[in-house]
Amino acid sequence: MSSNSSRLIGVGVGPGDPELVTVKGVNALRAADVVVVPVMDTLERGRAEATVLHYVPAEKVVRVVFALNERSDRGRREAAWDAAGERVAQLLRERGVVAFATIGDPNVYSTFTYLAQTIAELVPGTVVETVPGITAMQDLAARSGAVLTEGTEPLTLVPVTAGAAVLKDALSGPGTVVAYKFGRQAGEVAEALRETGRLDDAVWGSALGLESESIRPASQLDGEPLPYLSTLIAPAPRDGGRGGKL
Repeated sequence: MSSNSSRLIGVGVGPGDPELVTVKGVNALRAADVVVVPVMDTLERGRAEATVLHYVPAEKVVRVVFALNERSDRGRREAAWDAAGERVAQLLRERGVVAFATIGDPNVYSTFTYLAQTIAELVPGTVVETVPGITAMQDLAARSGAVLTEGTEPLTLVPVTAGAAVLKDALSGPGTVVAYKFGRQAGEVAEALRETGRLDDAVWGSALGLESESIRPASQLDGEPLPYLSTLIAPAPRDGGRGGKL
């Protein structure tokens, strides 16, 4: 298989609810020669794989290990990326069209970014494409009734893995703030919300669309750790009535 006939497609499969995979996403998964799903080194079935199996047979799915939660050991993390890239490069050479399923959207905090960079070096000429997916903040907004933006309001997305101070700076601004991956720092997040006067209107959710789904007011945060992939929405302060932010 020549590299010029290779295609790597990052497919966003949403936060977990299989009904939130787009028609284009389903078509891309079904048309690919193989569907790669990222897993941690425990090899447990991940959320992306569970979603993909609603649309393609298991024999078409290949698990590839990523050190998804490794932040302290850069060497181990990059070694995992390199190994994953080599495995996907092999599949591209053998099969031709590889879809990589990622939760959420492939261009929003996705491991697909690192994989695409590695493949560009390993299999020159590979065509890289992405299919957008529904993000966790969109799903949480829909399920909780939280309005993300109105009129001229800005929207800030913060990964709390960058530190609670970054979140607090964002909360001190005028617009809606969305926090990703805040579960392990739930106590610090609650404190930042209190200090900035944003606690009462904020909402958080985890396992969206799954049996273990939890959606609650942020005022109920008690400092206990939450699932790593928890999402928070702190809506912009709104007191101008309908259309007040136009």
